[in-house]
Order: sequence, then C-alpha cells, then structure tokens
Amino acid sequence: MSISNFFNSSVGMYVAQAFSHSLIAALVVDRAIQAWRISSPLMRQRFSLIVILFPLVSFPIYQIMDPERGSLSFRLDTLFDINRWLNLEIWGLVPVSLLFIIVLFVTSLVFLFQEMIPIIKHTIETRTSNSAEEACIEHSLVSRALESLPGEKPSVSILNDDELILFSTTGKRPTVFVSSGLVEGLDTDQLQAAIAHEIAHIARNRRPLLVAVFIMRILMFYNPVVLVEFRRMVQEEEKICDDIAVSLTSKPRALAQILRKFNHRKEEFDIDRMKEILKLGEALEDYSHNVHLENRIRRLEEGNIQKIGGEWIKFLLTLIVIIFINYFVV
Repeated sequence: MSISNFFNSSVGMYVAQAFSHSLIAALVVDRAIQAWRISSPLMRQRFSLIVILFPLVSFPIYQIMDPERGSLSFRLDTLFDINRWLNLEIWGLVPVSLLFIIVLFVTSLVFLFQEMIPIIKHTIETRTSNSAEEACIEHSLVSRALESLPGEKPSVSILNDDELILFSTTGKRPTVFVSSGLVEGLDTDQLQAAIAHEIAHIARNRRPLLVAVFIMRILMFYNPVVLVEFRRMVQEEEKICDDIAVSLTSKPRALAQILRKFNHRKEEFDIDRMKEILKLGEALEDYSHNVHLENRIRRLEEGNIQKIGGEWIKFLLTLIVIIFINYFVV
C-alpha cells in the first residue's frame, strides 16, 4: 500500500484528521486562555484536556453524524483538507505525506523513550524502594513535619542517598520517599512543604479521571500536538499540587525554597553536560525543566496562588467553537 492510499483509508484518515483536529484545538485553546487571561493551573489543565481527548473521538463522531463527510463534494467546501497537502511534493521529489509519516514516527519514539520507559523504570524502582530496609528509618524532623499536617498522614520513607530525591507512590499504602541528603538540608517548614506537595500528588493520582486521561494519551502516542499539550498538563499538575500544598501548610516560601534547591542542583549539573555535544537534547530538556521550576518559584514567592473552580462557561464556549470548526476540517 502506498502512502497516499494509506491516508485515503479509514485508519489513515483517522490519523491525519486526529492531528489536524488537535492542532486546531490547541490554537483555539491558546487564544481562549490568552483572551480570557485564565491563570488558574487547574482550569488551564482542563483546557488542555480538550486538545488531548477531543481528537481521539472527533473523527468517528463526525462520520456517524455525516457518513458523506469524506466525499469529494464535502472536501471541496471544507475549511481545510489535509489530504490536499499530503499529496503535494516538495521540489517535485519529496512527498509531504512521507515527511508527515516521519514526524509521526519520531513523535512515537519520543513518547516511548521520554514517557513510557521512564514510567516503567520508575515503577520498578519504587517497588524496590518499598521493599528496602532503609525505607523504614524513623527521623525526628519527619515526625515534626507530619505533626501539624491536616488529614490522613502518608508513610514517609527515607532513602539513604546523598542526592536530592523526592517522590511519592500511591496504592494501598501511599508513601512519600525522601533522600537523607535532602532531609539533612531542610528545616521543619521546608520538609513539611515538600511532604504536603507529595500528599497532593497522592490524592490526585488516585482519581480515576487522571488514569483514564493517561490511557487516552497513550492511544494518541503518535500525535506531536498531543505530546506537547500533555507536557503542558504535567506542568500545570505541578502547579496545582503547589497550590494544594500551600493550602495545607500556609507556607508558600518554604515550598519555593525547596524548589530552588532542586533548580540550583540542576543548573550546576547542566554546565558540565552542555560541554558534551552529543547530549545537547538532554541539556535542552533540563533547561526547559529549570524554566518551569523558576516559574513555579516565582508564583509561590509572589503569592500568586489560585483557588480551584470557575471558568466553566468559557470552557464550554471554547469546546463548542472547536467542535464547530473541526467539523469542516478533514
């Protein structure tokens, strides 16, 4: 089967239109967020959900609504027909459809190596940490940090490591893992803020909706627009957990100080790695990570904490516009 024939098949049309619909959705969402000045990370994350979930179901829904939507007569009156572009050739030699396939393939590789493999690796390491003897170490600073936190207290395990490590796991026994190197450099308020942030992650990771979203994200593994938008969602998730942590501790500056420790460590590490040309991609990834950390630190230091709720009318209006426009994008 040739490339052009593939994009005329049902699977090919689904892949091409999913990309087009996600791109249109991303553009409309970005403009809506800017026009309405939506700053709440929770609401921004919900807008990003449109970009991730809508392209997954838009093609079959539109086809059910109008079986003739893929016909030549319909395509001639559309706003955008991606097949016309895919059938073009650059300098009469390179088909645009081939370049498109390459983009989808590269995106799939990025998804595999930067998202799926790290998740699998993290899951394995977490199970190892759960069974390690060092996970049961008691620490007076940890006890003081947990003492004034409201609600159910998670298990806190200290890993015997000089590196700065902080993460959490869910399940029957939610656990926050902190390295001894991190604990030794913190005071009670800072450690409390760090644990509160992980408590927020534990609470939100238990929500079935987030699990369903990630499964749908996996189904769109080939889509570069979804790749970018999902990373934005992850960044907003960190800000949401920052806000929850501050609501639990009322100590935004303590959390900002924690983030700055991680940021400084990354910057020192990046200086050496930037000398290695072969690792430029990793250096750029770390640079992006540091920019995001700086943004979170600035929010906390300026007290720019957002309350949850609101903006639903704007969300629905944006979704309606996206549904209407993408009906005429094939």
